[in-house]
Amino acid sequence: MVETEAYRANGYVCLPGLFPVPVMHAFYRRMQADLQASGDSLATFAARGPLLRHEAIEIYAYQYPPLLGFLWGLTPRIAAAAGVDLLPTYAYFRLYQHGDVCRVHSDRLACEHSLSLTLAYADDLPWEFSVATEQTDALDPAIAEDFGALSFGSVAMRAGDGVLYQGIRHRHGRLRANPNAWSAHLFLHWVDRDGPYKEQAFDQPTVAHNSRGGAAWLRAI
Repeated sequence: MVETEAYRANGYVCLPGLFPVPVMHAFYRRMQADLQASGDSLATFAARGPLLRHEAIEIYAYQYPPLLGFLWGLTPRIAAAAGVDLLPTYAYFRLYQHGDVCRVHSDRLACEHSLSLTLAYADDLPWEFSVATEQTDALDPAIAEDFGALSFGSVAMRAGDGVLYQGIRHRHGRLRANPNAWSAHLFLHWVDRDGPYKEQAFDQPTVAHNSRGGAAWLRAI
């Protein structure tokens, strides 16, 4: 109830210790091993978009189905925190470089209820995730370096911590440059089963597999 009240009032809520750190690290190592065994590596999935300063690794659940285990398995827990009956949409993994940020933005309709989950940091330095506490219009395409006049809150996330946030109407990002040599994260998304975006359930975004190689900053835990 406390989680739900905070989530509805502020547009986000911290879920500290959502997973044990050894589980997060084991999943990350297993993903690396699985991809290498299939002939790929994390570097195969290097990409850069408008939210980032640097190239990052991005892997979607349709490219690595074990990510669906987190998405589907977490649905009851996230529904309880949100106070809404949810259906999953999609999930992806991102590996940030040192010095990167995530520019302030809003998400597409499949991200009505979203979870940022930290897997691992190279140097175990918490990195803040920030969310506006004021709502903005859905489908706001603006990407910015900060929140402007909007009030916002920040959570210094450690491995295993989650932040549940309303990704469509509450702008969010990471303002401070990543202090770690690298950091690994999952992003998981849901919609209200009976809400205006319910047709987005079990979405599969058409994100191309980027085959550019080479990322010297990658290293295992």
